[in-house]
Amino acid sequence: MTRADLGKDPRDVSAMFDRVAARYDRTNTVLSVGNAALWRAATTRAVGAKPGERVLDVAAGTGTSSASLAKSGASIVAADFSPGMIEVGRRRQATVPNLVFVEADAMALPFGDAEFDAVTISFGLRNVKDPKQALREFLRVTKPGGRLVVCEFSHPPTRVVRAGYDFYQRVVMPPLVRLSSSNDDAYEYLNESINAWPDQRTLAAWIREAGWTEVAWRNLTAGIVALHRARKPLDAE
Repeated sequence: MTRADLGKDPRDVSAMFDRVAARYDRTNTVLSVGNAALWRAATTRAVGAKPGERVLDVAAGTGTSSASLAKSGASIVAADFSPGMIEVGRRRQATVPNLVFVEADAMALPFGDAEFDAVTISFGLRNVKDPKQALREFLRVTKPGGRLVVCEFSHPPTRVVRAGYDFYQRVVMPPLVRLSSSNDDAYEYLNESINAWPDQRTLAAWIREAGWTEVAWRNLTAGIVALHRARKPLDAE
């Protein structure tokens, strides 16, 4: 059994994702009841990549979101710190010409300053040991005026939705995980990490604290997921 805990040691988290890589996309589709594709589409639209741009997709996993971004004609760098995920991603996305995979730690990205027109991360920021440091790194590698898009699980604002989501996590999700995943324990951690993650306003404050401006968010699926957007100041170095 391989799982991380809320201490989020990078070696443990990486090993956990190595273990689930082969069935990761299928499990996400099952557990999200098909909503994963809708969240991916919303994120792709929010990034708004254009031909000639260079976009960094952090915690890209098997590159499903990266491949969606690549349809724009932009040059996409899919970064992940799980070698197992990258291996699966390179195989599955081998026909996408404008997509490359790079093994990278979100807290210490192996890129120069101001290399990217946009940086995005989907369902990965909460797995980073120090998400505030990651947000600062995202700022560093983004060009002045460039864009940030963060898609992450969040907190439904209404009591009825919160109660329904809690029931789903406690009662419905465990048997679905056993049917679709190669590592039940990993998804116990993922559930814990979702529940421990801050709400929309707190994450927005973290993004501003890191130096981003024009910070805003909108809820997806009644606030189970939130899509945060921001820009790097034009006068930033």
